Amino acid sequence: MGLRLGDLAPNFVAETSEGKIDFYEYLGDGWGVLFSHPGDYTPVCTTELGAVAKLRSEFEKRNTKVMALSVDGLENHKGWISDINETQHTVVNFPIIADEDRKVSDLYDMIHPNSNENLTVRSVFIIGPDKKIKLTITYPASTGRNFEELIRVIDSLQLTAKYSVATPADWKKGEDVVVGLSIKTEDIPAKFPKGHKVVKPYLRMTPQPDL
Repeated sequence: MGLRLGDLAPNFVAETSEGKIDFYEYLGDGWGVLFSHPGDYTPVCTTELGAVAKLRSEFEKRNTKVMALSVDGLENHKGWISDINETQHTVVNFPIIADEDRKVSDLYDMIHPNSNENLTVRSVFIIGPDKKIKLTITYPASTGRNFEELIRVIDSLQLTAKYSVATPADWKKGEDVVVGLSIKTEDIPAKFPKGHKVVKPYLRMTPQPDL
C-alpha cells in the first residue's frame, strides 16, 4: 500500500547531483518537496526542473527545500542539468537523486506497473517539519506539473498548521479564509479580531489571520 497523508515520510540516504544526502538532515526543521520524473533527457521534465529552479527563492521564503528524483545515474544527471540550464535559461540549484537501484522509488511507491514498470511516474510529496506527508499528487507522464500551485498549497498548509482555519477553493495568500468548525461563532471575535462574516452557520469567513 502506498504512502498516505499523515504517514511518516521514509528517510533515506542517496547519491544526488550534489553529493550523498541524508533526506531528513537535508530538510532539517523545515518543509520539503520531493518529486520524481520519468527519466533524464525527457522534454516535459526538462521544463519542470527549469520551472523549479526559477522558483527557488519562493520555496526558500517558505522554509521549504526541494529534491528531485529519477532512476537514471549521476553522469546522465550532470549532462541533463547542463541542457536544462541552457534551454530553460536558469541554473538547477537543488539536488536530483540518482535512484538507479530503485530504493527511494520503492519507498515512496513512485513506480506504477500499469504505467511503466521501469520508470517513475510524476509523483509529488510535500513533507512538513514533523516529517509527515501533507500532500501527495500523481500526474500522468504527459502532463507537466504546476509548481505555482504547489507553492499555493504550501502557503495553505503553513497557515492552517498555525491557525484554526481552512482555505477555500482557489484561495491565494492574502485572501479570506474559512473559520474552522471547531470554533463556535460566538468565540470567533476573540480568536479572529480582524472581523468575520457568517455566510451560513457552517461557513464563516475571516481575513487571513497572519497578515
